[in-house]
Amino acid sequence: MKIKLLLAITFFISLNLKAQEFKSPVDYLSYIGKEQENISKSMWKYTSAVAHSKSARRIDNTRKLLVKSIQTANKKVSALKDGYQSDVEYRNQVIEFLNISEKNINEEYDKIINMQEVAEQSYDLMEAFIMTRDLVNKKIDAEYDKVSLAQKTFAAKYKINLTEDVSELGKKMKISGEVFDYHTQLYLIFFKTNITDLYLSQAIEKKDLGAIQQNSSALIQYAEEGLEKLKAIKPYNGDNTMVLITKKALDYYKKEAQQFSPKVVDFLMFNEKFDSARKSLESKSDKDRTKEEIENYNGMVKQINKEIDNYNKISNSNLQEKNTIISNWNATGDNFISGHVPQG
Repeated sequence: MKIKLLLAITFFISLNLKAQEFKSPVDYLSYIGKEQENISKSMWKYTSAVAHSKSARRIDNTRKLLVKSIQTANKKVSALKDGYQSDVEYRNQVIEFLNISEKNINEEYDKIINMQEVAEQSYDLMEAFIMTRDLVNKKIDAEYDKVSLAQKTFAAKYKINLTEDVSELGKKMKISGEVFDYHTQLYLIFFKTNITDLYLSQAIEKKDLGAIQQNSSALIQYAEEGLEKLKAIKPYNGDNTMVLITKKALDYYKKEAQQFSPKVVDFLMFNEKFDSARKSLESKSDKDRTKEEIENYNGMVKQINKEIDNYNKISNSNLQEKNTIISNWNATGDNFISGHVPQG
């Protein structure tokens, strides 16, 4: 069962102006601010779709609408060739921001999606994917900081007072960023054990005793490290569901490595012993087989049948518990995000 990591690239532009004089420069700022507000609304629709929609098509459609709103704003701002009375510094900074935003949300998005497709193959790849995703956000944030500085410089130059009030949309975007960051933090703790469990399952399938023991030891280590990290993570706005479900998952993985894996090793070792005895007996003619060898082999046949039956039972039980844990973790993560990311 695959686990899910929600992809969200979030940023927000807020512009609230209060003019005291120089009406023309205020109109200039307001014009650009209106275009930025349109982008913010499109960005919020995209963020809300990521948090609340199960439709990949709807999410991608809202992303495309976001890109279109950036392109529209870029076209309108670029048309202000002379800026305000030949003062083009603020205009140019906004255009640079829009260009970088479009590139990152459009072109970089495809790269991130491609990385996400292979990220579940290893913890290092998953970390690289998340770091790349976060880097996109930081690039956009850094460019917006430049826009904000240029805006303040322009306002100071023309004696315009800018209010620092955060709009309702701005508050929603801030909350959304916090929710996704909190989810990602716990996801990485969970994923480190989940991917190690996958390696353990592959080793069991290959009957590789060395790899089974190696991955079991790693699974215990990562589970214990994760449980220690969870102690420092506080509930999000009183909601401790993500911490609790992650703890439950880590407890399971630790138990699997400590209790299930040794039983697997014992079964595989007995199976090897049985195969060796069978091959040895089959290599001899009837007249060369001793009574002791035959009795020993017949006893092992009865024992191997019991061992196979018992192994199938514990394997099925372990698999059911694992699938339940992963399913519950995914459901809890979905509910956490949809429950805390504002709607509308």
